[in-house]
Amino acid sequence: MPILTLQNISKRYGAVQALAGVSFEVPAGSVFGILGPNGSGKTTLLGIVTDVLKADTGHFTLFDKTPTARERRQIGTLLETPNFYHYLSGYKNLEISAAVKQRGKDDIARVLDICGLTQRQHSAFKTYSLGMKQRLAIAGVLLGDPEVLILDEPTNGLDPAGIAEVRDLVRRLAGTGKTIILASHLLDEVEKVCTHVAILRKGNLLLSGAVNEVISRNDYIEIAAANNHALQSLLLQYPGCTSAELNGGLLKVMFAAQPDAAAINNYCAQQGIWLSHLQLRKKSLETAFLEITNTPAQ
Repeated sequence: MPILTLQNISKRYGAVQALAGVSFEVPAGSVFGILGPNGSGKTTLLGIVTDVLKADTGHFTLFDKTPTARERRQIGTLLETPNFYHYLSGYKNLEISAAVKQRGKDDIARVLDICGLTQRQHSAFKTYSLGMKQRLAIAGVLLGDPEVLILDEPTNGLDPAGIAEVRDLVRRLAGTGKTIILASHLLDEVEKVCTHVAILRKGNLLLSGAVNEVISRNDYIEIAAANNHALQSLLLQYPGCTSAELNGGLLKVMFAAQPDAAAINNYCAQQGIWLSHLQLRKKSLETAFLEITNTPAQ
């Protein structure tokens, strides 16, 4: 049973079509990334799911049901940085969050431990690093032990250390079986922490599914010989070769399936062409994403 099912969700703000018939499913236990640049509709989509906004058309289900207050209480949400009190401790701030959310204070120790803040729980919030502040925000989301977490750009504005801390926390939470829906404009973040992804551009869903299927990064071969033009003609006849482009003194050779470097070397030698260079490389994540979105490289 999918945790969340979206069917033809659309939302317009005047002349701007923020979402245009978006449909996808979030599997239970997944870390589901909603990926897209700023203005792609990510935050609008999360606002609709959390009942902050209303869709113009379409509908969605939570836990295979039309969402009510009961279903929404099973979701912990972080749509923007919470306004913690700078002069209060982390613990005192969570006491306030628990009261607002009508959660018991007896859960505070548990969420502080999960987020690695137990030793600093009585320190003033203003003394926390950027990563600690965001981990405290996630601790607030965890109050009441919700089954599903919705996080909008959880590493936005953090330094590298803070990004690493939050990513590690997301991985650990996923390991407990929680379903995590994470919006991000960072390709690297989605690839490192997500199992599934939906890619949005200007309110349109381009692709959705497992990360390793949607963001395909097939290996390719960099290769060279004394006569690269003869090598190019030869490789274009090689089974599974889809292209062979000459770039400077090297050929970039693409294949429909994972290339076998040893087999390619033997093939060229049998045809009387001896290779001076052969290296297996992986398509960059940026290149893969640009191919999906049909965005021209800068």
